[in-house]
Amino acid sequence: MKALAFDTSNYTTSAAWFDGNKGENSGRLLDVKLGELGLRQSEALFSHVKRLPDIIAALGDLGEIAAVGASEKPRETENSYMPCFLAGVCSAKTAASALGVPYFGFSHQQGHIAAAAWSAGRMDLLEREHLAWHLSGGTTELLYVRPEGIAVRCEIIGGTDDVSAGQLIDRAGQALGLQFPSGRELDALSKAASVKDLYKPKINGTRFSLSGVEHKMHALIDSGASKENAAYFTLASMIWTVGRVTENAKKIYGDLPVLFSGGVASNSLLRELTPEGIFAEPRYSTDNAMGAAILTYRSIAENG
Repeated sequence: MKALAFDTSNYTTSAAWFDGNKGENSGRLLDVKLGELGLRQSEALFSHVKRLPDIIAALGDLGEIAAVGASEKPRETENSYMPCFLAGVCSAKTAASALGVPYFGFSHQQGHIAAAAWSAGRMDLLEREHLAWHLSGGTTELLYVRPEGIAVRCEIIGGTDDVSAGQLIDRAGQALGLQFPSGRELDALSKAASVKDLYKPKINGTRFSLSGVEHKMHALIDSGASKENAAYFTLASMIWTVGRVTENAKKIYGDLPVLFSGGVASNSLLRELTPEGIFAEPRYSTDNAMGAAILTYRSIAENG
């Protein structure tokens, strides 16, 4: 018995299955022209619709499907909405209707946390309170996470007031002539840095700004710094900020486990400099449908 789920974010088309123990995710990044920083929602939605048949086919023989789920929106708040998720939702509801099985909807953020917890071997985090970072191109939030039914309830307790971690990385990548999204290439460049400087932006409790890091990064590149040194500077400045904010949050909420999710959480320098963090495999840190499949399976298991 398997659960099937879809996630069609503004970065990746994905589908996954989960059987209560193991699973498989099929995903592909959306195509973005060199020099551009993403797609309009209408372009992303169109790309998802075209790609979904191939994404599903890549999963192979699915066997018995007991339920179908999807990421319906960015967060589980009332006004959270993004058109690109409609591609996955419509596919999931159509599949559920054709198979005569129930449909379950979740938020993209809930899926990120479920996938990261499962991949890290820490499914217990879905049953207890913890802190979680959601670090991506559109989101840089520190969350206080509590179990709620078969899923989790996320409360935003910190994060950026302007530029997200993913935006900072992609803007650095654009300045350095890298492909979008730029995380993987920037990570690789940082490993060869000969000068390991960083900038420490102002932090107000658990809130911070990364626009200053972006400004310093552009100034460094304009001064003739190597791509490798600029890459390290950008990443190390972001990582220092995340670490300091985590320390401040623990003073308020206690010494809770800290889970890292989102595409930026796949960064190797972040993992190296944050040994106390709980990390998923990189492919389950980036946008994927595995978390939605896990939560869909938990829904049918809960209901017998």
